[in-house]
Amino acid sequence: MKIKFCGAAREVTGSAHLITLDDGFSILLDCGLYQGGDDDGQAGDGKSMTGFNEKWLFQPAEVDCLVLSHAHIDHSGRIPKLVSNGFQGKIYSTHATRDLCAIMLLDSAKIQEGDAAYHNKKKGFNEPERAPLYTIEDVGHAMRLFASYNYEQWFHIHPDVRVMYRDAGHILGSASVTLEIIENGKTTRFGFTGDIGRPHRPILGDPLPMPELDYLICESTYGDRDHESAPNELDRFVEIVHHTCVEKKGKLIIPAFSVGRTQEIVYMLDQLKNAGRLPKVSVFVDSPLAVNATQVFVNHPECFDEDVHRYMLEDENPFGFNDLYYIRDSEGSIKLNTVEKPCIIISASGMMNAGRIRHHLLHNIENKRNTFLIVGYCAPNTPGGQLREGAKSLYIMGHNKQVLADIEIMDSFSAHGDRGEMLDFLKNQKESCRKIWLVHGTLDRQEKWRDYLLANGFKDVGIPELGEEEQL
Repeated sequence: MKIKFCGAAREVTGSAHLITLDDGFSILLDCGLYQGGDDDGQAGDGKSMTGFNEKWLFQPAEVDCLVLSHAHIDHSGRIPKLVSNGFQGKIYSTHATRDLCAIMLLDSAKIQEGDAAYHNKKKGFNEPERAPLYTIEDVGHAMRLFASYNYEQWFHIHPDVRVMYRDAGHILGSASVTLEIIENGKTTRFGFTGDIGRPHRPILGDPLPMPELDYLICESTYGDRDHESAPNELDRFVEIVHHTCVEKKGKLIIPAFSVGRTQEIVYMLDQLKNAGRLPKVSVFVDSPLAVNATQVFVNHPECFDEDVHRYMLEDENPFGFNDLYYIRDSEGSIKLNTVEKPCIIISASGMMNAGRIRHHLLHNIENKRNTFLIVGYCAPNTPGGQLREGAKSLYIMGHNKQVLADIEIMDSFSAHGDRGEMLDFLKNQKESCRKIWLVHGTLDRQEKWRDYLLANGFKDVGIPELGEEEQL
């Protein structure tokens, strides 16, 4: 058996890891899109990521199956291209992941087609036309290959390989992956954490430890730090809302991923509204994908934690209240640019490098009354990443804009566990796990996470490079 690291190696996005058994059967773990910027950034070790999304470190037609951890685009976003390039195997996921992929991949295809059309319209005379990475039709072909399963259910993907999903508490349907592989009469347990969620977060159940493993691929997004504690989170959020909307009479603009983060913030606002702690302001969720994703959430209460089930006995819709408006059409989104009254706008994407949030950034970043609240990880090359680093100006959609609005950061909203939470998730692996490979993180954070794991009793922790292959 061998493992090849084909994405998210010393980088945070583009998750893809290929396991090949001795008999040649190949299993791809995730198939994500690189989202570091305009596909021209650098990996954490300085290597260029140019063209990553267009090429493969394996032959798609030779991959036997895909085991998907969750629906986020940096884990699922190249699936339609994989299929269009020859993959014909099964795509395994949880039920909620399949439903989220159905809407998220269509949204991604629409963006791919729109970007290609815009480029071809504006290109120079001698420039070649650009084809979309994949199309809406490709998404349809991909969705027909999905086979979904419940948590805690073993299922076979090969006569000698069975798989179990366990709740990772990251987003709706997210899962860790345990592979039980029999080769030459010997059983090996190989694990992939996917993205490790946080305990005691709203809506979803807590991440559950994986079975004891022999080998493990582990994420490292926040391996160098601890998040702000949850008890302070709600109070600070209320302070930011009050300062922006009441004291400054401005707009609070929250760039948030359409799936997971948006629903969590809406749920929190719903609770604040019912508790009488939310000022009288309109709240706009300006993202068609978020609107659709919220319906998927409603359809999968089996993923909710006990607190939400109790809350729903008093409020049957935890994602809706008076003064909350979901906006689908572009006309409604454009009208928000001319709204003068204080309000809260939640819009995608979370890194501010795509979607409607770019227009809100363009029209509101130079107004001192406004606040942009960043609630999650942003890759360094994105507008969100630049604002996190204290940028004083931004080049947005052809315009150079001064950063005059307040910039607030709340990493406590992160759907990724911090180093302490991840260590707790992994603590049952100390004795059994022979090696851990760190992925899904920048090199500096991975090095600190590796040192932290070694200091806490783990034996062998590696940081693979993109394309690195290891025989087990």
